[in-house]
Amino acid sequence: MAQDLSKLREFGARYAAAWCSQDPERVAAFFAPAGSLKVNDDPPAVGRPAIADVARSFMAAFPDMQVLMDELRLNGDRAEFHWTLIGTNTGPGGSGNKVRISGFESWWTGDDGLIAESKGRFDAAEYQRQLRQGA
Repeated sequence: MAQDLSKLREFGARYAAAWCSQDPERVAAFFAPAGSLKVNDDPPAVGRPAIADVARSFMAAFPDMQVLMDELRLNGDRAEFHWTLIGTNTGPGGSGNKVRISGFESWWTGDDGLIAESKGRFDAAEYQRQLRQGA
């Protein structure tokens, strides 16, 4: 992907909208066919079906999930997509509590303009606290 910040921001806005769509394949389509998504210390999800499974797990846990793009910036050879997830944990086995958690993904993109590798981070302890007690 060309390191054109305006194009990256538009890509990021569409990516955030895909996370809000309740359609996990829409999220996976932003990744190269063999792309990967790593969340915190979990093993990376490699390939679109595995990435869709990660998205599906969040979408199931938070049927009202909204992912907001807080910022998209360049950091050397990668883009950083900063986000906030807002939702109520009403999916199967959910706590019923509201969650508001922020994090970011570092993207390495390919010549095809798709994400080849994403490494995401958020405060897992705070996320777990909010699942138990609410935001």
